[in-house]
Amino acid sequence: MNINQLITGFIQKSLSIGDLNPLDEYYITNRLLDLLQVESYEKSKDLTDLPKSRLKILDELVEYAVAEGIIEDLAATRDVLSSKIMDLVTLRPSEVNQIFWEDYQTAPKLATDNFFEMSKRNNYIKTREIAQNIAFTYTHEEYGEIQITINLSKPEKDPKEIALALENKKALNYPANALVVENEGFNGNLTHPGRTNHRIIRMDLNGDEWGFQYSPYAYYNEHSIFLAIEHRPMDVGIHAIDNLLEIITQFPHYFVGSNAGLPIVGGSILSHDHYQGGRHHFPIQDAPYVYEFEMAETPNVEAGILKWPMSAIRLRGKDSKEVAQAAGKIMKAWENYSDESVGIHAYTEQTPHNAVTPIARRNGDLYELDVVLRNNRTSEEYPDGIFHPYPHVQHIKKENIGLIEVMGLAILPPRLKDELYEVEEFLLGKREKVAAIHQEWANQLKEANQEVTEEHAKQIVQAGVAEVFLEVLENAGVFKTDEEGQAAFIQFIEKTLI
Repeated sequence: MNINQLITGFIQKSLSIGDLNPLDEYYITNRLLDLLQVESYEKSKDLTDLPKSRLKILDELVEYAVAEGIIEDLAATRDVLSSKIMDLVTLRPSEVNQIFWEDYQTAPKLATDNFFEMSKRNNYIKTREIAQNIAFTYTHEEYGEIQITINLSKPEKDPKEIALALENKKALNYPANALVVENEGFNGNLTHPGRTNHRIIRMDLNGDEWGFQYSPYAYYNEHSIFLAIEHRPMDVGIHAIDNLLEIITQFPHYFVGSNAGLPIVGGSILSHDHYQGGRHHFPIQDAPYVYEFEMAETPNVEAGILKWPMSAIRLRGKDSKEVAQAAGKIMKAWENYSDESVGIHAYTEQTPHNAVTPIARRNGDLYELDVVLRNNRTSEEYPDGIFHPYPHVQHIKKENIGLIEVMGLAILPPRLKDELYEVEEFLLGKREKVAAIHQEWANQLKEANQEVTEEHAKQIVQAGVAEVFLEVLENAGVFKTDEEGQAAFIQFIEKTLI
C-alpha cells in the first residue's frame, strides 16, 4: 500500500474505533504527515487492501519511515516513532484522568476496564509481544497449581543499538528511572523507551499523591504499577501496609503487593517507592493454613502459617486497620529476629537483613494480607544469598525472587525457549548432549523417564521446570518446609506474636 492509503486508513480506523473525534480529523492527519515528513498527500478512496488491525497499519507506517530514511532501522527508533504515532490518537493525561474518575463513580471495575482497553489499543501495553510468551501450569500434589512463564516479550537490544548507546553516552538523568511520573509523554532515546503514548492515573493514597498505570510488558492480567509521585526510595514499613490496604479499598477487584525493601530479596527498582497489582489469581491464594494462631491485640484478625514453599503468614479481617495493626506487629518482630539454629541473622553489625514481601487482596468482605518473611544475608558458600536460588537450580532461575515469583508465578529468561527444546530432543534420543548448565538435570529427567514419546517429552520437561521452580522458592524460604524449619517458624510466632 502507498503512504496515502496507510495514512487515510490509520485515520479512518481511529475514527471508527472512537479514538479520534471527527472534528480533529484534519488536525491529526496533518500532525501525522509532519511526523512522517510527507509533503504531498491525497486522501485515499481505495482502502480495499487495508490491514484489518490498526496496529498492522502502524507497523507499515513505521516501515515506511525506515525505508524513506526518516528513522534508523533500530528497535529503539521504531519504538519511539510508533509511540509518537499512537500518541496522536490518545487523549491527553488530563482527559484520561477525567474519564477514569467519572467511570469510577459508576464502578471501580468499569474505570480500570476502560483504562486497560485504552492502554492496549494505543499500543502502550505491548499485546502482540506479550502473546509471544510461553506459559504453562503444573499441578503439584502439595502446593497445587504452579504457573510458569518464559518471558519473550521484552525485546533485546541488538549489537548496533548497544554500540550507538555507548558512543552517545551522556550523563542522562531524566527521567530518573522507568517508574517515575516524568515518563508520561517522554520522547524516548537509545537507552530509554518511548513513552509519548503513556498515561498515568493520579490518585490519593492516605493523603499522598500517587500514580496508577499498567506495565507495558505485562507478566499477568492487568499488570499494574502504583507509584509515588514524589521521588523517594522504596519504603516497605507499616505505612506501605496502610497503602496496600487502601488500594484494595479503592480497587476491590485488584490485588496489590510490594517487593521487599532490601537488595537481593527486593527483585525490583529500590530507588523509587512503588507497588505492583492487577487482576490475576496466583497460586499462593489457594494455600491453606498449616498452623493457626491469634494475637491478643487483634482478636478479630485470623492468622496462620501457609502451606507454601516460602515462609508466609496470612492475616484476614473485616477491619483494614486491625489487619494493618497485626501486620505491623509481625514486621516489627521479624525486623530484629534471629535464630542461629536455622541460619537467620537479623543484622551483620549495623546492616539489616530481615524484610517482608506483603501481598493484599479482598476475599469477599475480608481484607486478606500475606506477609512473606525474607532475609538477604550472604555467605562464602552462598555469595548470591543464603535465601536465594542455590547454584544447582540456577540453570532455570538465578535472578532475584521478587513479588511475582513469591506468589507462585515463575518469570523465566528467554534463553530457556531453545534450551528446553534441546532437553526435549535429548529425552527423545535426538541429540547426545544439551547445554552444559542443563546436562545434569537432563540426565536426571532421562533416568526417571526411560521411554519417552514425542507426545510426552514437552510435558516431562515442563513438569521438571516447575519442580525446579518450587525448589527455588524453597531455597528462598527463611524457615524451611521440613520438620526443623516449621518448628522454628512456630517458635518465632510463639516467642514474638502470641
